[in-house]
Amino acid sequence: MTIRTILFASVAALAAASGARAADAIVAAEPEPVEYVRVCDAYGTGYFYIPGTETCLSIGGYIRTEVRFGDNISGDSDVNFWTRGQVTFQAKNDTEFGTLTGVMTLRYNADNASDQEALLDEGYLDIAGFRVGKLYSWWDDDMSGETDTLASNETTHNSIRYQYENGAFAAGLSVDELEEDYATKPGEGPNNFGVAGQVSYKAGAISAYLLAGYDTDTSEVAVRGIVYADIGPGTLGIAGIWASGANYYYEESEWTIAAEYALKINDKWSVTPGFQYFENIALEADGNGFTGGSAYTTGVTIDYQIVEDLRSKLSVQYHDEDEGDDEVFGFLRFQRDF
Repeated sequence: MTIRTILFASVAALAAASGARAADAIVAAEPEPVEYVRVCDAYGTGYFYIPGTETCLSIGGYIRTEVRFGDNISGDSDVNFWTRGQVTFQAKNDTEFGTLTGVMTLRYNADNASDQEALLDEGYLDIAGFRVGKLYSWWDDDMSGETDTLASNETTHNSIRYQYENGAFAAGLSVDELEEDYATKPGEGPNNFGVAGQVSYKAGAISAYLLAGYDTDTSEVAVRGIVYADIGPGTLGIAGIWASGANYYYEESEWTIAAEYALKINDKWSVTPGFQYFENIALEADGNGFTGGSAYTTGVTIDYQIVEDLRSKLSVQYHDEDEGDDEVFGFLRFQRDF
């Protein structure tokens, strides 16, 4: 074998070895599978699948800021600025008993930089008509304007409730823990529990609701009815309440009647004038019943949709009581929904 042959063989061997090493260098590891977020349209818009599960999640909320006005509404000031941020998480998935729902709403209120609060506004489970947890009671479902007062005290409780729904008809029963502060009736503090029941029905342009609540601690009951009717370009709402005595669900007066007309001017503007009359607004000395005095509130609420997901509301109310000072109060609100 000649020197030239040996050199050519050596170069060929080196080239082959180098090529093998180069080929080894560019071999990439198998990429890990990536699971992208998938849209879930089974429960409406805004839901997506939590990766690796069949649970659908939605995230929503709003940012609200208000300028409130009224006599000494904040200490000695007649004007007060106030802001809220709120976010709600809803998780849903199908089970053999129907849709399992979990809702958690976190709320942050700020009166100013040093006076703020963070709270769990709602946190409940819902399946097959049963709802358990911290939730809004049916007493929170009032009319659309800002003139009426159709409930007293807090309207969220730790509750257990069941609601049956069949098309336009619904009926339900709840047991509510009433342990929030309550001191209107003489000698009363936080209560034990209450029982509330409601029925509702909708037929064409008319819908009606009947609600009753029994406070087991005060042994008093409150009954409320609301009727809505689509008339012309708006909706007429009429409500009435009777209470046997001061109780956690309602204690503003022995009876009251309220009315409003929500006028939809166009896609951006709506105007809702309202009026409410209260009879027997004073409590007897022992707190077992109402006695004497009347009052009324009248006002107007104006809603304006500035752009999509940004709306404003102006509320101006006038309240007058027998043997009491009259007052004007309200707010200007801006709210961004998401």
